[in-house]
Amino acid sequence: MDYRQTIDFLFSSLPMFQRVGDAAIKKDLTNIRLLCDLLGQPQTAFPTVHIAGTNGKGSTSHMIASVLQASGKKVGLYTSPHYIDFRERIKVNGEMIPEKNVVKFVKEYKEKWIAIQPSFFEITLAMAFDFFRNEKIDIAVIETGLGGRLDSTNIITPLISVITNIGFDHMKMLGNTLPEIAFEKAGIIKHDVPVIIGEWQRDTAPVFKNKALKENAPIHFASKHLVVEQTQKSFSKQMLNVRSREGAWLKDVATDLTGPYQLKNVRTVLECFYRWNQYYPIMTITDREIKRGLATVKTSTNMIGRWMVIQQKPLVITDAAHNHHGMIAMLPDLLKQPSQTRHFVLGFVSDKDIVNILALFPKNGRYYWCAPDIPRAKPAGEVASTGLDLGLQGGTYKGVMEAYHQALKAADKADLVFVGGSSYVVGDFLAGISKEMK
Repeated sequence: MDYRQTIDFLFSSLPMFQRVGDAAIKKDLTNIRLLCDLLGQPQTAFPTVHIAGTNGKGSTSHMIASVLQASGKKVGLYTSPHYIDFRERIKVNGEMIPEKNVVKFVKEYKEKWIAIQPSFFEITLAMAFDFFRNEKIDIAVIETGLGGRLDSTNIITPLISVITNIGFDHMKMLGNTLPEIAFEKAGIIKHDVPVIIGEWQRDTAPVFKNKALKENAPIHFASKHLVVEQTQKSFSKQMLNVRSREGAWLKDVATDLTGPYQLKNVRTVLECFYRWNQYYPIMTITDREIKRGLATVKTSTNMIGRWMVIQQKPLVITDAAHNHHGMIAMLPDLLKQPSQTRHFVLGFVSDKDIVNILALFPKNGRYYWCAPDIPRAKPAGEVASTGLDLGLQGGTYKGVMEAYHQALKAADKADLVFVGGSSYVVGDFLAGISKEMK
């Protein structure tokens, strides 16, 4: 098989959350343990940082990887989902796993994993562990898929664990209350391993504290310790000052991640390295390395999909916020952007609470309803009907790019066009833009 055939095999023959939803999730760690046994325990060949949370874990993972790269380390990064290319999930120092390595891995092991019957995510993770070991990386940053306790990534014992925040998402899998969801995320807290919680929340803090106490894990809440203040912002960067409870810490910190929600993610990352230096002084990350890493996240990790400004006249922005919690963090800043008329290209997957999400959007916008090109997509007509009930006027379109082109055609130079609602909508959009530019 060549690379295209290999990817088609992975997408079509293995249970994949993108296609079938919850049915692709294995609610225990048996399969990944069997796969790692088959591979000779590659996940033990390097130290790790483990990231969980409802929102922000992808951005946080990329920022942590960028800072570690700035300190001179060879860094593996495992994230999901991908936007355009499957290989985005597995990177070393920002470079995607080569196509030949994907082909070789599948060719070598596909007959051996038949008895295990793994999911797409389990195979992808095993591939990442194997690739990282073969590349002799210094450290890996591993983002969970769903939850934490029963997530396939939870077979690692990291140097430090990070949980960004807790919100309502994937409730069928994780629970219907914030404490229930927090319990699942808290599953990544390991014995004697420091854990950073990005946001202190009244409903979830006791869950994390109890788990940390049980595991004898030092626990630190970033929002209780650090204050991050924005001093300047442009389309390409924002400038920040940072204070800790002990006093001023970092001044004139630049980051090339300009989404409004990134302030909280930066705070979580800074708390991670503040505590890293306490617990691992022999591996100290300097202030200079922290600042250099935060300033170059996009370039050093090739991160895409979050608050991307595609063009400026009209202003076109895409962002992968895909649940109520994420939209609340992103939308206010989007609506502050100077614009004459706002055009929203929106699509969703079937398991999202679109009533509460769409209720956040303004009634005076123009809406272009679409659906991402995946089986789990919510039909554009259903989204349009819900939008109409909420006073949101618009038309339906066959695909993301058709909706986008219609919005672009209708927009004046002083207008705003936003594309989002799902990471899969963003993926279809970025793939379409990339194809048109070739």
